[in-house]
Amino acid sequence: MIEVALYLIPVGLSDAELDMVLPQHNVLIVREIRHFIVENVRSARRFLKKCDRSIDIDTLTFYELNRHTRPEDVPAMLTALSNGEPMGVISEAGCPAVADPGADVVAIAQSKGLKVTPLVGPSSILMGLMGSGFNGQSFAFLGYLPIDAAQRARRLKEMEQRIVREDQTQIFIETPYRNNALVVEICKTMPPHLKLCIATDITGPGEKILTRGVKQWLNHLPDLNKVPTIFLLYK
Repeated sequence: MIEVALYLIPVGLSDAELDMVLPQHNVLIVREIRHFIVENVRSARRFLKKCDRSIDIDTLTFYELNRHTRPEDVPAMLTALSNGEPMGVISEAGCPAVADPGADVVAIAQSKGLKVTPLVGPSSILMGLMGSGFNGQSFAFLGYLPIDAAQRARRLKEMEQRIVREDQTQIFIETPYRNNALVVEICKTMPPHLKLCIATDITGPGEKILTRGVKQWLNHLPDLNKVPTIFLLYK
């Protein structure tokens, strides 16, 4: 039997086999959980079947937590945990509660004194940083950049200032279909002394983590359209 806790269950970042990116310990935990808080029920069911095809999905209970969920509905999702049953949190990719709505339910569990147990798994933020050659002592993950052009330009300028002032690596992501436009904008607006690392398809067969000066990228623009990508800026 596993402990009664809210288990934060990472999923793969790519189509790689699960045993390449997740420890067997995670699968043993998953087998014993009957209640899951998930970002998307369909993809969570697929993930669980990938973990162990013998899992009877129809006997499980799923609570969907995403941008459409009303905040007042979140606390009730932890009822099973409060009643002494282990629960799991599954996001769409990578680690739950990191750039992920799962953080909301974790905060509630913490406020209620319920045990929270994060499991080992891939994080594109940390893996991109590891492979970039940038400062791993001080870094900031900024999530998605603003869609509005003026706001996005201001955010890029703020990142430039933080790199210089705080010696801090800046990490961010973009909606995949806007990746290419973002790279061009960075290369044309950022000063030449800065470096840009582009990390794509992390853990997948097409994985590439490449660091170049921002101006160098203009001569080697990759096609990142709809490719899972994380961006890092440093000096």
